[in-house]
Amino acid sequence: MMRNLVVTVVLIVMIVRFTAPCRAQTSAELLNYLQQDAKLSQDQIAALGKGQAVAKNLESRKADEVFLFGVIYVNATPENYVKVAYDFDRLRKLPNYLALERFSTPPQLSDLKGFALDSQDIKDLRDCKPEHCNIQIPASSIADVDQAINWSGPDAEQQVDQMAQKKALQHLLAYQKEGNSALGVFNDKHDPTQAPAQFKYMLSYARVLPKALPDYYNYLLDYPNGKPANVEDMFYWENVKFGLKPTLRMVQVVTMRGNNPHQPAYTIAEKQIYSSHYFETALDLTYCIRSDDPKLPGFYLIMIMGSEQAGLTGFKGSIVRSHAVGRSVSNLEKSLTAIKNTLEKNQ
Repeated sequence: MMRNLVVTVVLIVMIVRFTAPCRAQTSAELLNYLQQDAKLSQDQIAALGKGQAVAKNLESRKADEVFLFGVIYVNATPENYVKVAYDFDRLRKLPNYLALERFSTPPQLSDLKGFALDSQDIKDLRDCKPEHCNIQIPASSIADVDQAINWSGPDAEQQVDQMAQKKALQHLLAYQKEGNSALGVFNDKHDPTQAPAQFKYMLSYARVLPKALPDYYNYLLDYPNGKPANVEDMFYWENVKFGLKPTLRMVQVVTMRGNNPHQPAYTIAEKQIYSSHYFETALDLTYCIRSDDPKLPGFYLIMIMGSEQAGLTGFKGSIVRSHAVGRSVSNLEKSLTAIKNTLEKNQ
């Protein structure tokens, strides 16, 4: 399906802000991680040593699970990476972004000005039924739409946008209070998506995710409880054009700054709270690993991007998956190279 091709490729469009894991900072430990856990070949290790980007698809446990891995050495500081990655003014200028806003603390309804469905989404929302809807939405919200919107009124689209903004704010506030349990179940398709269970399942992939930061990973699952002292949270929403249609997303950014030489300089998770299309769940992990080689004063940028997607099973799904993943790996390498060039140019 074209939908899933776009989903996987879109993960790569977003990585101008993301990165991935490593469990230690000495050259020997980093090399061991890349060889033993990421399963990089000798040729890939050699390419990394030459300053090239390396990306690959990691073996997943089931067909609708996708993990992408990428790494590159950047001759710049991790602090510069974080500054550039979350420069919203810069990101708004990128062609894929239709809107991008950071939430206040605490979130306000005014933060969602511009959070709006396009005309096709509004039409699809009007036709939504539980298990049959082209927008990801809980069944309870489908019922609320039918009761609250006067579809024959001249301001129907405005009514929809106002309701969407209120629902988005309620969803975020509930998540900030209750954590993953507030993410609930999406009943827009025949097979419901259990968002809390899927996030837990994604973080259980020990072959891919390092074990050096147990408190950090526990916080991603137990939020808002158990917050480590050196962790900060930030929330934003975006309207991104992925190819087939614009998609509204709400995202939590969990940033940990390393407080000892054995931790990554920065560990960043981007955890999807809501997406109107494509992503059932998505979790992108970013790690900036300082080099301990005096000849290489920069850092290693390692990326792991995980997602759960429908439509990748069966004969047709396997064809779509193969094509989409192959294209995504290529795009990931290009994106890593672009990040490297941008940061090193600004040194």
